[in-house]
Parts: sequence; structure tokens; C-alpha cells
Amino acid sequence: MDRSKALGHIVLVSILLVLIVPFLVLILWSFSQGWASNALMPNEFGLRGWRYLFSPQSRMLSSLGVSILISLVVTVFGLILSIPAGKALGLYNFPGKRLIELLVLAPTIIPTIAVGMGIQIAFIRYGLADTLLGVILVHLPIVLPYGIRIFASIYKALGTKWEDQAKILKANGWQRFWFTSLPFLYPGMISAGVLMFNVSFSQYFLTYLIGGGKIMTLPILLFPFVNSGDRVMASGLSLIFILSSLILMLIIERVITDSEQKTNFYYL
Repeated sequence: MDRSKALGHIVLVSILLVLIVPFLVLILWSFSQGWASNALMPNEFGLRGWRYLFSPQSRMLSSLGVSILISLVVTVFGLILSIPAGKALGLYNFPGKRLIELLVLAPTIIPTIAVGMGIQIAFIRYGLADTLLGVILVHLPIVLPYGIRIFASIYKALGTKWEDQAKILKANGWQRFWFTSLPFLYPGMISAGVLMFNVSFSQYFLTYLIGGGKIMTLPILLFPFVNSGDRVMASGLSLIFILSSLILMLIIERVITDSEQKTNFYYL
């Protein structure tokens, strides 16, 4: 038993080190003025990177705002579209269901560059290229598979018994969904919402392809520093990217959880 506990502690410490050490390296790089390849610690510390990132010239704050706006809009519409689609796939049998399930997963299977090039041609034709709306629309097919699969699994486990009971009590379609089904979907909404937000927030290639470099998000701003080898700027931006993503995902979870806890029907 002691060996099992010791092994468990070793595994836990190893996982924590794997997660924490890269984060600490980013912190050290963001405050360094120079770091020799054969040195354990930076030669000199400074605030060059942070001063630039929070200056108006860096466009970091505006890029962060655009990233948050796009990701929130994509998450909201992704949830709205995923719930009925998940219900259809989870509860009903119909001709071509297997094909539709495969098509739902297609954006996660087909290489992004192949999807993006085909979409770009259509978006140029309809005037959606280089626009905020175009970037939002191109993010939706990428995030929808996560939500649809989650809600399909929930509806498959939930069945129709609760809605059938509400129908017997003369509840209309909207009442059956709002008071009967929705409370059971809150855990799935948390998982799907966090996944969708994170996928959209970290999307680079499709944002650059459809946005044409005019829609400046945080990943678009980060990539040139990574590509040029400026590790001080890249580390600072990476920390901002990671922390803002974590904070916003926690806010999404908190908002949905609060609603869940205030809903009396959730405990039925």
C-alpha cells in the first residue's frame, strides 16, 4: 500500500513538473535581457518585453479584445447550433445518420489547410474575406464537432422520458426544453463551451487566411515573434495568451455553473 502511495506521489509530482517547468521558463524568458545557451539562468533581467507589450505600438490589448470577441461569439453560436444537432443525432434514427456523423467529424479529420483553401474561395466570392464576420463563420465548423458530440452523448444517455412526462403535463416545446432538458445540459454546456472557446481563441491559420492579416488576434500577433526568434516578446505574449485563456474559460464555467445552481430542476 505504501509503495502504491509513493508511486502515486511520484506520478503526481512528475505531472506537476511537466506542467509547471515550461511555464516557469516562459516567465524567466519574459523578464530576461539575454540568456546564454550554456547558462542555467538569464544573464540579466529587465522589463523590455513587458514595456513594449503594454505600449500602444504593440497592439496587444486590441488584439486580445478582438480574440475575446471572436471566441465568445463563436462559443455562443456554437452552443446554439450544437444542442439541436446533438439532440437529433443522439435521440433519432434516420436515413444517412452515419454519413452525417462522419461529416460532423470531418473538420477535425481533414487537414485545416485543405478546408481553409476551399472556404477562402467561397468567402472571397461572397465578400466575407478580410472581415470579422468571415473569421467568425470560418471558426464555427472547427468548433461545432466538439459541441455536437458532447450533446449527442448527453441526449443518448438522457433519452426522452423527461420530455415525455412534460408533454403529458401539457408543456409546449419551448417549456419542455427550457424546464426539462436544459438543466441536464449544463454540465455539457460547460465542457463544450470551454472547448469551443479554447479552440477558437487559439486558432491561427484560418484566422490569418480568411482575415487576410487585417483581423489581428492574439495568435496572429504572437506568430511573428516566434518566427523571428525574439523569445522575450514571444514568451511575454505566450504568458498573456495562456493566462487570458484560462481566466476567460473559468469565467465561462462560472457563469454556466451559477445558472445551474440557481435552477431547481437540475436536481430532479
